[in-house]
Amino acid sequence: MKVVLPLVVVALALYALLDLAGSDEDERGGLPRWLWAVIIVILPVFGAVAWIVVRRVSRRAAGGGDAGRSGRPGPGRGPKRPSGPVAPDDDPDFLWKLEQDRRRREREREKGGNGEGKPS
Repeated sequence: MKVVLPLVVVALALYALLDLAGSDEDERGGLPRWLWAVIIVILPVFGAVAWIVVRRVSRRAAGGGDAGRSGRPGPGRGPKRPSGPVAPDDDPDFLWKLEQDRRRREREREKGGNGEGKPS
């Protein structure tokens, strides 16, 4: 137990420092990277836990979400689906415009045009 507890503390601090090194500015809760490193080194348990909590909260606030242990997103944490049409054939406005163009070309053909407004 005398060896395990210090190893756990060192491992936690090392994890937090490596995680900090790969973080973005908006994930640091408004503190610079160097200050987080000082906090983690001086207060290994408190600093590391504080870093992990701040990073998780900032990720969730940014909408990044966290994947579970399986690497798959949990319920409600998957990629956001677009609210509008995905493809042109799903868009009612696009389909309406296609229908209008088709009808216009049909009327032009009936009048003797070649579909481009010019007589053949």
